[in-house]
Amino acid sequence: MRRALELASRAMGKTFPNPLVGAVVVKNGRVVGEGFHKKAGGPHAEIMALRQAGRMAKGGALFCTFEPCFHQGRTGPCVEAVLSSGIKEVYVGSRDPNPLTYGKSVRFLRSRGVSVTEGILEKQIRQLNEPFFCAMRRKRPLVTLKAAVSLDGKIAAGTGHSQWITSPAARRHARRMRNRYDAIAVGIRTVLKDDPELEPLDGRHRLMKVIVDSSLRLPLRARLLRTKQPVVVATAVYRPAKEKFLVSRGVTVVHAKGRDGRVDLALLLKRLHVMEVRHLLVEGGAVLTGSFLDERLADKIVFYLAPLVMGGEKALAAIGGRGAESPQKAARIVGMGIEKIGRDLLIEGCLQYP
Repeated sequence: MRRALELASRAMGKTFPNPLVGAVVVKNGRVVGEGFHKKAGGPHAEIMALRQAGRMAKGGALFCTFEPCFHQGRTGPCVEAVLSSGIKEVYVGSRDPNPLTYGKSVRFLRSRGVSVTEGILEKQIRQLNEPFFCAMRRKRPLVTLKAAVSLDGKIAAGTGHSQWITSPAARRHARRMRNRYDAIAVGIRTVLKDDPELEPLDGRHRLMKVIVDSSLRLPLRARLLRTKQPVVVATAVYRPAKEKFLVSRGVTVVHAKGRDGRVDLALLLKRLHVMEVRHLLVEGGAVLTGSFLDERLADKIVFYLAPLVMGGEKALAAIGGRGAESPQKAARIVGMGIEKIGRDLLIEGCLQYP
């Protein structure tokens, strides 16, 4: 199962919108087939492993990180291929949280005389597929907040200058990290100030770009409109002429008006879920990041901490919004990890709300 888990992780960021799944076929104590799911529409991990095993699969054991799928999706149900291969034992890391499959393949295989053992390395498998579990159960993407900050929590000097707070090594790492995500979101103020492209490191990864733009102020010449990845603009107003132009450029306009006249983030997440976004990276700015925290919609945090002290009352803090009323009511980071990247520190963890 550890080998299946390692295989699954090789496709990190490439299986949108599917989970990361690996499989290994064993016969007489020897590995005779293995595989992992590489991309949506391609063969699932079990199929890859069974194809490699060929006739050797008969009477053997299949180790798979997820239970074989039971439903017809972009490909056929894997459970039937497992049964027809002659596999006698199936070891499952985790049940598939998709309600179309959950537990059904396990019960089906057992009813056909196949021995099924569950729960092997389940914690690690769930952790690897945390966005998929969130999407299936909460009907919204997993949300990770990311920022590059000085030691005193600033993302820009009082003059507005923000380039560059972190080292080149940290910036390369941040761009490479974008490959883990299905979509990246920024607020309109970030677009107006920095005119970013929001590209991953290699520029080829499919990364949906989400602009939270309540008043639909997005410049028609914004650089991100000229990139290859899909663009979504979330707004709280109707401006037919501008929307028509944006749509003609391939942009998807999403209306998600909240009671305060701004974009309703919870509604936006539901719309992104329908678009099959599993993991959303929020890169700023301070207002958008603070809003996700205020609404308790952020799940994880990734901060690049630079050894700088910016100072200044007018220097922009990383997180805006209403904020916590007291330290006791603040969101806490649990399961925190710290890694040195260049001269900076990378701090990651899950957000826990009181």
